[in-house]
Amino acid sequence: MLHLYDGGLYIHVNGQQTFFLSEIVSAYSRKLRKIIKNQKRRTLIKNSTIEIHGFPGGPDGFELVCRFCYNNGKIPITVSNVSLLHCCAVFLGMTEKVASFNLLQQTETFFEGMFYWSWSDLIVSLKNCESFYAYADSIGLTEKLICALLENIAQNSDTNLIPSSSSSSSSPETPSGFRFSSSTRTTPESIKPFSSTKQWWFEDLTIFAPLIIEKVIKILGSYGSDNNSLVLTRFILYYMKSRGQSKDALNSRSAYSGLADTAVYGVISMAESAFSCRGLLWVLRFVSNFGLSNNCRDGLERLIGGLLEQTTLDDLLVSARHEHRCVYDVNLVLRLIKVFVHSERVSAQKIKKVGALVDMYLREIAPDHNLKMSKFLGVAESLPDCARDSFDGVYRAIDIYLESHPTLSFDERSRLFQCLNYEKLSLEACKDLAKNPRIPANVSIQALKSQKPKFQEQEFGSGSPSKSTDSQMVMTHKDVDESRSFSQEMMISEDVELNMQRMQWRMEELEKVCRDMKGQMSRFVRDNVMEPPPSNRALPRLC
Repeated sequence: MLHLYDGGLYIHVNGQQTFFLSEIVSAYSRKLRKIIKNQKRRTLIKNSTIEIHGFPGGPDGFELVCRFCYNNGKIPITVSNVSLLHCCAVFLGMTEKVASFNLLQQTETFFEGMFYWSWSDLIVSLKNCESFYAYADSIGLTEKLICALLENIAQNSDTNLIPSSSSSSSSPETPSGFRFSSSTRTTPESIKPFSSTKQWWFEDLTIFAPLIIEKVIKILGSYGSDNNSLVLTRFILYYMKSRGQSKDALNSRSAYSGLADTAVYGVISMAESAFSCRGLLWVLRFVSNFGLSNNCRDGLERLIGGLLEQTTLDDLLVSARHEHRCVYDVNLVLRLIKVFVHSERVSAQKIKKVGALVDMYLREIAPDHNLKMSKFLGVAESLPDCARDSFDGVYRAIDIYLESHPTLSFDERSRLFQCLNYEKLSLEACKDLAKNPRIPANVSIQALKSQKPKFQEQEFGSGSPSKSTDSQMVMTHKDVDESRSFSQEMMISEDVELNMQRMQWRMEELEKVCRDMKGQMSRFVRDNVMEPPPSNRALPRLC
């Protein structure tokens, strides 16, 4: 607050501070002269209060104006205060019609040399506009400063923006008279989003608020879906990564949503030549923290889903958002798999590679106590049967899920196994399944029945019984012993009813084996091929 002599004006600026001034300020301001004149008509009070709202820079800006007025229209103008003084002069109408060589004229004269300012001077002047950005932008000041900034970049870069006057006629012109050089529109295959290709000006521009960066992109005609510049896309990602480390950025996600969409549109337009699948996943994970729109998210996921066979397990282990209780973002993986399955470029080799990847992913997410069974089954059943030569990996994942979710009901546990193709389970997996106490009896029986053809093939092979040899007989006895051992392992289970069901099936199998062996022995005796087996080679007892 400025303390002056008694009698004068009380001016309350933006509801923040009151200035007690003489009418000398009206000698330089058309707006104040008009306000004072209207105020005197409404009241006879000598000391009246004038309310001013929306003043650029608030009390600090108004104090600079007062210093100018009380110093006979003089004030040191620098790159640090010229933006604020110019906006104040425009707001108060401090033109040549009110006083000669007024504040507005002085600031405009200072700005005439803007295109010869140093890089740091431009940065400082534009940065100072942030506190009164709305007003500075409304009078075109921010665009002037940004254009000077872009001119400086163009003069000191080989692969960036160049003035339209020196551009080739084939380069499309932006609304502000700038063109992209042809080099900025090329997308070499070697370029990756994490490569050391940042331009010299990237770091300096990270000090600006999102509104100013959006203005820069709009002036270049590359905002939103119009972005097809690799350089600008890389800059936006670099900017958001630098700014995203602050708490203010995370608390104001909406301020960055426009930039996030712009970056994604740029990525989509050049994805095939400039970004790997891993790079696309990094972009998706990163920009999702800044309020990405649904359209941009869908477009990026379509790209990633079509290249899913290029991903690794680590790429898919995306942390879930805070509002979700799960550890990993399973919904994202489900959407990517859906895109992949419906892709036109899916081959048998690609789908088997994705099948192995999904099995590994299932084992990683299975221990999550907050993972719903519907989500687990959604991932397990997301691929067609031809994606897997073996379902052992799915069974291992189910076993881990059952161990981590001990409260599942009988029906829920039975439903969990409907995603298995029992015929594609190995014999070892079936043996483990049969003696697993967490697995329902009906599931074990179904799995064991599916192994019946394999068991018979292993016991008798493809040869004719009439051509059997002694070695085949010995092998048959050995297989019977293994079967009896398998049955004994099943009896270890705590569930008596389950063991009885399993034993009944095994007994039927063994009885069939015995009948086949007796038939073979009868033929051997009849044909005098061999002597009857000694008493110590008798068939094993069933009980």
